[in-house]
Amino acid sequence: MAAANGFRIEAVRTFNRNYTRAAGLLTERLHDTPHSLTEARILFELGAKRELSMIELRSRIGLDPGYLSRVVSRLERRGLVSKRRSADDGRVQLLSLTADGAADRRILDARSASQVDALLEPIASDRQEELVGAMRTVTGILSPSAEAEVTLRPPGPGDLGWIVQRHGVLFPREYGWGPGFEALIARVIADFSAAADDPGNAAWIAELDGERAGSILCVGGGGGAAKLRLLLVEPFARGHGLGAVLVDECISFARAAGYDELVLWTMEVLVHARPIYERAGFELVSTEKHRMFGPELVGQDWRLRL
Repeated sequence: MAAANGFRIEAVRTFNRNYTRAAGLLTERLHDTPHSLTEARILFELGAKRELSMIELRSRIGLDPGYLSRVVSRLERRGLVSKRRSADDGRVQLLSLTADGAADRRILDARSASQVDALLEPIASDRQEELVGAMRTVTGILSPSAEAEVTLRPPGPGDLGWIVQRHGVLFPREYGWGPGFEALIARVIADFSAAADDPGNAAWIAELDGERAGSILCVGGGGGAAKLRLLLVEPFARGHGLGAVLVDECISFARAAGYDELVLWTMEVLVHARPIYERAGFELVSTEKHRMFGPELVGQDWRLRL
């Protein structure tokens, strides 16, 4: 085992130990109910759909077939799960919750929600957001979903305020930028709102599976140029190509609106955005050091001929 890989393995094992303790998964019975973790997971999966075959249930949980069959049989004897043969294929057993099983699932859901609420309650709001974002990142890496739906839409009520708030939270947290950055974002949004009827301006909110996950603006810059502004992708949504989708949409709009070029100003430290701009055809035209947001940064001007 290579040293670097050994370090990663130990980090994952440490996370597992801490999380199982914090989530209360080390007790023999889950959430002060008669159910083990495996039994609770079966009740959850069966409650999510009207019926599941044993094969479908096994694929969702990933347990050994023999062990799963024994646990299901135990739940059946306790009157929580019912079985029936499929009318289409007599070899297939379909499982569903009984009324008692559904009642137990509701109790488990309520107690689980209460336990998570108690876990989050002492954590500051911004740290809660950071924690949930990190959990989504872990879930996305370990269980990537090819079915994640990416959609773009114009801003609706509350969205422009959300853009300011998310920039004001994420960039100071990830890069240590000061309040001058959030003030700049607020001015950009205020200017955009003041010219909301200008057909040369547009904005988009990216959603991932129905949740706000990113933003971008295209605004007139004078002299036949448009400006790409406020590209943002939430941590939980990174890796799904949202940044490229947003940039492509901005470029398409700028071309259709008749602009000659599209320009943007970014920071050298934002290394994850650079490949997106380069792929889209932007060229780096100048750099300049500044301290507008606290730490010394290198500002970059990029341009795309349309």
